[in-house]
Amino acid sequence: MSWELPVVLIGVLLVISFILILVEKLLGGGGEKVITINDDTKIPVKGDDTVLNTLASEKIFIPSACGGKATCGFCKFRLVGGDGTIKPTEEAFISEEERKEGIRLSCQVKVKTDMKIVLPKGLLNAKEYKTRISEVRDLTYDIKLVKFKLLDPDHIDFKPGQYVQIKVPGIDVIRAYSIASDPKNKSEVELIIRLVPNGQATTFVHKAMQVGDKMIITGPYGDFFLREDSNKDMICIAGGSGKAPIRSILYALRDKGMTRKVKYFFGARSKRDLYYTEEFEQLSKEFPNFQYIPALSEPLEEDNWTGDVGLITDVVDRHTKDLSDSEAYLCGSPGMIKACINVLKNHDMKDDNVLFDNFS
Repeated sequence: MSWELPVVLIGVLLVISFILILVEKLLGGGGEKVITINDDTKIPVKGDDTVLNTLASEKIFIPSACGGKATCGFCKFRLVGGDGTIKPTEEAFISEEERKEGIRLSCQVKVKTDMKIVLPKGLLNAKEYKTRISEVRDLTYDIKLVKFKLLDPDHIDFKPGQYVQIKVPGIDVIRAYSIASDPKNKSEVELIIRLVPNGQATTFVHKAMQVGDKMIITGPYGDFFLREDSNKDMICIAGGSGKAPIRSILYALRDKGMTRKVKYFFGARSKRDLYYTEEFEQLSKEFPNFQYIPALSEPLEEDNWTGDVGLITDVVDRHTKDLSDSEAYLCGSPGMIKACINVLKNHDMKDDNVLFDNFS
């Protein structure tokens, strides 16, 4: 083979590479761009990483339970102008109405040119926290309480009901969990984490996590939180580890003297799935406005259960009347939440008064 042919091929490849670099620069890649957030915050950007990663490098944290893999749909933002073409990876998470508003997934949009974006103002308060595990305690056979001692920063301000994300050390996994703590305790974050079969994050928590381990968390996030300016009666419904945000909400209400009337329905399969029962029964003794109603769907004979039996939706239906001027706080699986909303609507609950987190 003649030596001229490889030389020619190398020359062609170099020309193609130069053309690709030139085209990318003409399109904005590689040079300095500016992201303008909410018309008032400007961030100079180099490179063309995703909006999610670019903002994270500037300590602006958009929630992303899947770590940017386009499988959770958490990391939405509004793109003002710019490329509005929805990628196939985004289609399952963005409704037709959201498309018209310019809603995108920040893990799928790269910063190619100057951009104007809109983020919920609360997101700008989210921070990254270095923590140390101070306690890991069994609540049931498959649910643990984990306490994170905040090191840097050493305190957090959150609204009861909000959540944080944990970064599992050693693997590229980020997961979201509701805060179970008393909002007054700003130096520690308590999470209630249920073991999910084959779940990387929950397997780490249940099988490998040790007191003294150091971990990174970010937050707080979420629009699901106690509406403290309301005086409406409240109905809370949860199952499994969904007790976490309701516990934080009840702490806040207790600190204010429980002036609002609250019914808390908690659904479990059998007695071994119940936890914090004594804590909430004691709360009901201290505050007549609070009523705790646990229910078992499949109580065992040895449970000797004398409380409510049945699906939590049926129990809620039996114990409630007119909800036209009440608020509902829900935490559980998507299926449970949907079923609960249907029951609440049958009792005239208004859509705007039903609060829950989509990641539940």
